[in-house]
Amino acid sequence: MSDVLKAPIERVTIPALQKWRREGRRITMTTAYDAITARISDPIVDIILVGDSVGNVCLGFDSTLPVTMAMMNHHLEAVARTGPRALLIADMPFLSFHLSAEETIRNAGGFLQRGADAVKLEGGASRVDMVRALVRCEIPVMGHLGLTPQSVNVMGGFKVQGRNADDALRLLDDAHRLQEAGCFALVLEGIPAELAARAAESLAIPTIGIGAGPGCSGQVLVLHDVLGLAEGRRSKFVRAYADGFQVMQEALSRWAADVRLGTFPGRQEAYQLPERLGGVIANWAPRSLSDGSEHADNHNGR
Repeated sequence: MSDVLKAPIERVTIPALQKWRREGRRITMTTAYDAITARISDPIVDIILVGDSVGNVCLGFDSTLPVTMAMMNHHLEAVARTGPRALLIADMPFLSFHLSAEETIRNAGGFLQRGADAVKLEGGASRVDMVRALVRCEIPVMGHLGLTPQSVNVMGGFKVQGRNADDALRLLDDAHRLQEAGCFALVLEGIPAELAARAAESLAIPTIGIGAGPGCSGQVLVLHDVLGLAEGRRSKFVRAYADGFQVMQEALSRWAADVRLGTFPGRQEAYQLPERLGGVIANWAPRSLSDGSEHADNHNGR
């Protein structure tokens, strides 16, 4: 039968991530900001993050701080419409979880209503109350420690964190506070590999590293970094697997050259009239409308 039912694609779930961590199966996570990047990523990765990094990557901002809930909702909806099998997580942007528990719940709940499976928020001990409020409302939360981009001004730039004893111990304490508050996983960003490994082995929840060495339960990179679409100097922790920026520019250059030479579009890219209409079109000539009489007749329904 041509309409034999296909086996449903198994969606990635939070219990699946926890199981994979126990089994030692590495977790993959990347960003998507629209339907096309979601469709590229979804067959391959375990988690899709609609990150507030959309501000730097797609919207031309120098940091994530200008990104608003309206912007995040717009990009989340585009990704969610593709119906991904990967776990879909949305970043809580700056000021969306800082003012009150009520505001935090409203913003995070809106993400779930738009198709997210969970939310991610930055910060340690100071965010525990907000995490607990979300978890009480059945909103799954992924935490984020280390180099937290929304704290760029406090950190004095995008700098590696946890390089002194006090900061390293604080991060370990914060990781356990977030776990106890109900986070189902943590992103560890921009910290020494040894510190990330110590956090990962001491926690019962998955850890996703970015610039945190190989000792985490999984890894995340911005899709544009993996594909080499970001122009300029790359961060130390990025490994590009293609030179996408150059490849795309070369393809666009070839198209522009074909247009200027008159070789695009060719017959294969053009639609053809039925043969019987060729003569009709060839014999057509414009009518004179200078006296306006035809326009007046048409207007009066004659």
